[in-house]
Amino acid sequence: MADSERQYPRMVGGALVGAIAALVMFANLGGPRLWDRDEPRNAGCAAEMFARNDWVTPVFNGELRGHKPVLLYWLMMGAYQVFGVNEFAARFWSATLAVVTCGLSAALGMRWYGRDAGVLSGIVLATSLMFGVAGRAATPDSVLVFTTAAALVWFAWWAVPKPGSTHAVRAGFPRSLPFAVVFHGILALGVLAKGPVGFVVPAAVVGTYLLITGDVRWSGAPSVLARGAMGVGLFVRTCASMRLLTASLMLLVIAGPWYAWVGLRTDGRFLYEFFIEHNWNRAREPMEGHGGPIVYYLGALCVGFFPWSVFLVPTLVESIQVVRRKIAGSDGALFLLCWLCVWIGIFSVAKTKLPSYITPSHPAIALLTAWLLDRWRRGTSIARGIWPQAAFVILGAVGVAMLVGLPIAARRYLPGDEWLAGLGVVPFTAAIAAAWLTRADRRSGAVAALAVGAVALGVGLFAIAAQTIDRHQQFDRLIGAVRADGAPVQLGALGVFEPSWVYYAGQPVRVVVDSPTQDSADRPNIERFLERRAAYVITTRGEFERRRGSWSPDLVVIEEVPYFLREERLVLLGRRSPQVARRNP
Repeated sequence: MADSERQYPRMVGGALVGAIAALVMFANLGGPRLWDRDEPRNAGCAAEMFARNDWVTPVFNGELRGHKPVLLYWLMMGAYQVFGVNEFAARFWSATLAVVTCGLSAALGMRWYGRDAGVLSGIVLATSLMFGVAGRAATPDSVLVFTTAAALVWFAWWAVPKPGSTHAVRAGFPRSLPFAVVFHGILALGVLAKGPVGFVVPAAVVGTYLLITGDVRWSGAPSVLARGAMGVGLFVRTCASMRLLTASLMLLVIAGPWYAWVGLRTDGRFLYEFFIEHNWNRAREPMEGHGGPIVYYLGALCVGFFPWSVFLVPTLVESIQVVRRKIAGSDGALFLLCWLCVWIGIFSVAKTKLPSYITPSHPAIALLTAWLLDRWRRGTSIARGIWPQAAFVILGAVGVAMLVGLPIAARRYLPGDEWLAGLGVVPFTAAIAAAWLTRADRRSGAVAALAVGAVALGVGLFAIAAQTIDRHQQFDRLIGAVRADGAPVQLGALGVFEPSWVYYAGQPVRVVVDSPTQDSADRPNIERFLERRAAYVITTRGEFERRRGSWSPDLVVIEEVPYFLREERLVLLGRRSPQVARRNP
């Protein structure tokens, strides 16, 4: 055991991981307003359910929301009860579960690879880009990552031998009923958080590991047909060993009641929208423009696991070599490779692709990366010696690219905040420090420099840069222009719609159309909508200029603001009124 491992107990290491993860996840968590489209949809849905005291039917903008199951909304509603309806409350449980997930990673790493590797794995996970995004966003991603990690760590703890263990571990799925109840119970929570993926993919990870480690001798089969029959038999036996009856019971007990209740409440509409439109259809065709080639997730992993993805190639090479040579720790490495490859493989086949879909695999690659770096600093790594220098060069190059590229992007989308390019100094400095310490044969110091740089980059991006970028969201000016006296208004949107408008307006925003032939109760024509009392429509400047000739002359621009992160401007339209007509082009 290395000296550093004798200098602090496991509890101290766990506390360090918890403190760093909490810093990255909670620093200025409630400062930036809700971003993108998923955050306000989820937070707004929970807010509407909370206002109605409805714990069953997800509704957003006055319409059924069939995108996600209810667990995230329940968590948000509980946080709203304590903290009020705000950004911090909406993101609280995502951040909390992300911190716990880092602790799970650290605990498994300590068990398999020692204190230093375990602590480093928690830090690596906490400071990786997409995991940080998930942990600080009002989305179900962090909940799914947690349930996946909890179930797989639970399995690995009891079913995967740790290096040097003298205690015999029976091959296969543990026969203990309490073990199966806990394992499948956690997966059932995953189904309540994100649907079938919360059960199917983690179970596939375990099943793949059991198939690979199963006691079968393929060389004894006389033909390809016989080997195929053996494979089918092994697959059936593996599935049976995973206690599918227990799994079914846990799904029925934990997830079943809500799915049945919401199905009855909505006459089956939610079940159809969720399972068919947002699961089956997403798997077989790209939805909402989110497609990509089969290698899409290789690039997504390189970006989403940054800054630690600079070690991705040597990590995979080392892990595969360890498994092939059956070096100490190979059982754990095999399980983690199954976790990583099965998750990415399944979603690579699916047609709809988003970088966040593979975030639940990040605990696995974080553990493998931390183990590689720990073996390297000890001098026991079997990967080629050139990889540290190559990784440091890549990390430094990314820092330089940030220094050069961010001012250009900021000048275009975030004028006045070109200083954000200074964040590139962090990876560049970390790379220089790590290279210098490596040259001085102080490898532990090099790893520490990388960890400090990763923490600084994470806090800089999520707590400081996000707040700065958020100042460019100016939608509140549109609402303020017509709510100066506090009177209620009616809002519509033409040709453009952002869920954040619904959340921050605190009321539904109706989608309106510009064609009398498409006029309906659900989507009224803009002219008819604006005949209502205190009615206003949000659209873009370009849309207004294209269509203004066909509208009544008393329809005017009341307020205009930049469209956040777009090369366009938003305008608020209303009927001519001396009190509100500020801009009449």
